Amino acid sequence: MLRKKLESFRHALSGLLTAWREEVNFKLEIACGIAVIILAFMLDISDIEFVIIIFLIGFVLATEALNTALEEFCDMVKSDPDPHIAKIKDLGAAAVLLSSFTALVIGSVIFTPYILSLS
Repeated sequence: MLRKKLESFRHALSGLLTAWREEVNFKLEIACGIAVIILAFMLDISDIEFVIIIFLIGFVLATEALNTALEEFCDMVKSDPDPHIAKIKDLGAAAVLLSSFTALVIGSVIFTPYILSLS
């Protein structure tokens, strides 16, 4: 049982490494996440706000990873242009956009009071 769990964990890490190597957006989202974490420490946000920020970073990265998997699957199934495949890929990209926009809005609500209090 432990061996199976370790094997699953290894596959998950392999997926993260693949996303890091092959997806520019994944790297950009990680860079933004690191910048937000640094800003959170600099502004000394509350513990609950920090947990929310960490959750949002994970939410965006997970959505990006799922979108990448969906695109890879679509490319495997049909390499020729197909309106159904295009629609599936567009919907996956929309999910990433929605998760990123949600993170931006919530992050703005959390950080704005701290930033305004600096002046």
